[in-house]
Amino acid sequence: MNNRIKKILDTKGLNCPLPLLKTKKALLSITQNEVLEVYATDPGAEKDLKSLCEITNYELLLFEIAADGTLKFQIIKK
Repeated sequence: MNNRIKKILDTKGLNCPLPLLKTKKALLSITQNEVLEVYATDPGAEKDLKSLCEITNYELLLFEIAADGTLKFQIIKK
C-alpha cells in the first residue's frame, strides 16, 4: 500500500450520488499531499470522481478497474 494513503473509503454497493458525496466529505478530512483511496461499484463514480478532480484542488493519481468490476481511485490533495 502506498505509504501516503491516509484514509480508505469503501463505497461499494452504493449508488449515485452517494459515492461522490461520501468522497467529497472524506477529502475534507485529509491534508495536503495525503491520499484518499476510494473503492466503488457504481459505474457513474468513474465520471463523477474524475470530474471532481478536474474542478478542484485534488489530483487523481490512480484509477483502476479490478477483475470483479470494482473501481479503485487514489486521490491526493494538492
